[in-house]
Amino acid sequence: MPMNHKLLRSQLERHEGLRLKPYLDTVGKLTVGYGRNLEEVGISRDEADFMLDNDIDMIERQLKTVDEYQTLDPIRQTVLVNMGFNLGFYGLMKFKKMWAAIGRQDWENASWEMRNSRWARQVGYRASELAKIMETGEVAGE
Repeated sequence: MPMNHKLLRSQLERHEGLRLKPYLDTVGKLTVGYGRNLEEVGISRDEADFMLDNDIDMIERQLKTVDEYQTLDPIRQTVLVNMGFNLGFYGLMKFKKMWAAIGRQDWENASWEMRNSRWARQVGYRASELAKIMETGEVAGE
């Protein structure tokens, strides 16, 4: 007779509890969800891909509320979703001069604002690559 999966799940949900943010368990292990030991078990590639897709969807939903984003071609929208993934929506919205340049379709200045930011100094090549795409509207090699 197979194990009663429904019963076990109910017990584990009750015994472990659900925590949506990482925490230290009773023996000091970094844990999340229903007691997932992140230090020893980690997450699977499928779980990481699922989380990435959810994170992309979230930042894209937020950006769809911004008029300037709505007017962009899909390549430049990708640049902003990438930045938003890294900075968070509210961090990305602090790029006031970049957004103003985007509103004017002044790709050179939008790119300049990206390159001349603290974010660019922190992320290096990522910022250079994304700024070039913002400026040209093209992805090299694709």
